[in-house]
Amino acid sequence: MSMIETIIRDYGLPAMFFLIFLEYACFPVSSEIILPLAGMIGAGQGMPYAVLILISSAAGLAGTTLTYGIGRLGGSPLLEKCMNHFSSLERPILASYRTFGDHGKSAVFLSRIIPLCRTYIGFVAGAMKQPLGSYLFCSALGILLWNALLTGLGYYCYQYRDIFFRYFNRYKQWILIFGSLLLILFVLRKFAAIHKKSESHQE
Repeated sequence: MSMIETIIRDYGLPAMFFLIFLEYACFPVSSEIILPLAGMIGAGQGMPYAVLILISSAAGLAGTTLTYGIGRLGGSPLLEKCMNHFSSLERPILASYRTFGDHGKSAVFLSRIIPLCRTYIGFVAGAMKQPLGSYLFCSALGILLWNALLTGLGYYCYQYRDIFFRYFNRYKQWILIFGSLLLILFVLRKFAAIHKKSESHQE
């Protein structure tokens, strides 16, 4: 973590953009570390919270568009080869296929708050030929919510940074699960309200 912190402190927003881009492009960089850390450093340097959200979301969208493009060009045969050569990829890719099969286009949005599928859904959506416009729209919504949650944790806990990181590292799994559940409940309530409103208009 100290190396990532040094990079973000020394190079600012460009470094944050690049690291988040790598994470969403499925490189071994953890958003659960980068985003709260970026929020905390941004707060310490006086950056507006909205700027951090926009930059991090743009980086995430750029990274996931790369995975979409790879999936679109290579299709399912490429993903099968990846799973055969790298066994660690089999579980997240298959989970992404299941999520996409169950929820269709909305899977791209929902998967952004499901850790196992979050970054790999781009490959699957590309392989399944989801239209680019639809993919970008659903991705942007999911990325915005996820990044706002994790960046906000760091940003608003800056004044308690020592205590925050001590407990975040110890209980981050539970914190992220709880935060994800809150996001899912929020989204479901919004979908239910929209569905109810559409039904009332039809009547």
